Amino acid sequence: MADETIERNFTYHKPEGDRIGRHEEIRAKGKEFAELIDGLCLPGRERSLAMTKLEEAVMWANASIARGE
Repeated sequence: MADETIERNFTYHKPEGDRIGRHEEIRAKGKEFAELIDGLCLPGRERSLAMTKLEEAVMWANASIARGE
């Protein structure tokens, strides 16, 4: 792994400008989908995994916004 990749991945990226709104939009859509899953899916391992993967997707999408610029 290149030094610049390590530096980028392990440094805090303060959201500025339009990034703030983009982060909020990702989180809002993730929450909307989580509520849909919670309302339609039966409790159990599968729903739990769906929620975990959704949390991961929101986290990685926001990391992309934070790290990519």
